[in-house]
Amino acid sequence: MRRLTTGLARSGIGIGISIVCVYLVLRGVDLGQTASLLGGARLPWLALALVGVTADLFFRALRWQALIAPIKPVPLRRLSGYMLVGYLANNVLPARLGELVRSHYLGDREGISRSATLGTVVVERVVDTVVLVAIGAAAILVLNVRGVVVSAILVGVAIAGLLVVALAVALAAHRLPGASRIAAFLGRWPRVKGIALRLRDGLRVAALPRTVAASVVLSVAAWSCTVVAVLAVGQSLGIELTVGEGALLAAGTNLATAIPSGPGYLGTFEYAGQTIAAAFGLPAARGLALALLIHVLTLVVSSAGGVAALVRLGWTRRAAVALATPATPAASAAADDTAGAPST
Repeated sequence: MRRLTTGLARSGIGIGISIVCVYLVLRGVDLGQTASLLGGARLPWLALALVGVTADLFFRALRWQALIAPIKPVPLRRLSGYMLVGYLANNVLPARLGELVRSHYLGDREGISRSATLGTVVVERVVDTVVLVAIGAAAILVLNVRGVVVSAILVGVAIAGLLVVALAVALAAHRLPGASRIAAFLGRWPRVKGIALRLRDGLRVAALPRTVAASVVLSVAAWSCTVVAVLAVGQSLGIELTVGEGALLAAGTNLATAIPSGPGYLGTFEYAGQTIAAAFGLPAARGLALALLIHVLTLVVSSAGGVAALVRLGWTRRAAVALATPATPAASAAADDTAGAPST
């Protein structure tokens, strides 16, 4: 009951934030001009944008595969399906609950600890945030942008730093003063302690230099494809964007999705895109058209992929695979977690 109440409260906050952002976006905008721009979008450029978004998802799947590999190798075709199902859930559920869905889905279908899987998702989010903030900061320096956009990126820099520190502390928690007392306290609840240990198993991939390096490289590749998609969307609307402007739009709009919001990041994505476009001197109607079209293309591609993956893979409540002997220490807790955790 308490978990349900907490979930409803978080969902309500996210939906409320989305409503406020939608109001701010629509305030004083000529919707007729926005509709005219969208209606005149050129299809060849939209096709290029679709290719960019699809390539972005491909590199994201490769990145997650690299993070999962130290725990248990998973074929790219299946893993990309689990990822897309999670993205589909993000598009229809508030507060990024899709991250839990894909962790649960992969864990049940592959026999991997769901807590450890969630740990790799946490590492992925940290790497993503750091790369995005770096792209946004570099774009600001190149473009010499001022105002609220700079303040937002500076906040992002601070958050990225805190995430890195928090991850480092989590990895070294067993060496910190008082760690033994905390472990003894958690020992009163063996299930909670087990989940915490298995979560740390997933976080340990962040201590593997090659894995982290591969994750960073694949993140840069993924976001480069997103920048191409943003530039192509701009061209389809007759808006000439520089590479720096496309990079700042890609970074800013996606950093905004970290804010709790309604399903599909409705409102927060558009508000960030419109605000950044205004820093380039674009009128509100054109900025809204640009942000809205980028958002719709992203949602359509990821949702279509998620539906196709769900149809192909099916949905089961329990892992149907037999658990093999783990090949790494990080995978050694898989059997306990898969057998002991309740299905959702």
